[in-house]
Parts: sequence; C-alpha cells; structure tokens
Amino acid sequence: MSKLNIQPLADRVLIEPLQAETQTASGLYIPDSAKEKPQQGKVVAIGNGTKDEPMTVKVGDTVLYGKYAGTELKLEGNDYLMMRESDILAII
Repeated sequence: MSKLNIQPLADRVLIEPLQAETQTASGLYIPDSAKEKPQQGKVVAIGNGTKDEPMTVKVGDTVLYGKYAGTELKLEGNDYLMMRESDILAII
C-alpha cells in the first residue's frame, strides 16, 4: 500500500474497512444487495490526540466500530472511514 497523503487531526482516525463476507459458513454466496456494511477495519492513520486524551489505537490495529460511525472517504481509489477515536468500540 502506498503512503497516503493525509494526516488526521486531534482524536480522529482513518480506517480502511475490511471486505464484507461474500460467503456464509455453510457455503452459500451472499449477493451484493444483501451484504451488510462491514464493522471492522484496519487503522491506517491517526491524529495526535488531544491534550486531555492521548490516542490509544495505533496504525495497523484492527478495530471494531459502530455500524453508522464515521464519514466515508474515497482516496486514491480506495474507500476509507474518518471517525473520532471515541467511535471505535474495540481493538481486535
């Protein structure tokens, strides 16, 4: 992956969502219209945090976030989400 030319500010995090499942555990293929929005992603860039709250996630962490969290962005042909660190539910 090439270096992105973006630096999140304060407590914001840039996340690359993981691909949605294309097949069920029993082997059935899921059509695009029935796929759920992924809720896991990989952290690709972080801000510096705030003076009261240092950042706890690191670049490279796989995280779980809320279904409707963040703002969708398209950079260099890839989809990303920009959200506050407080929107992240867990580090996996």
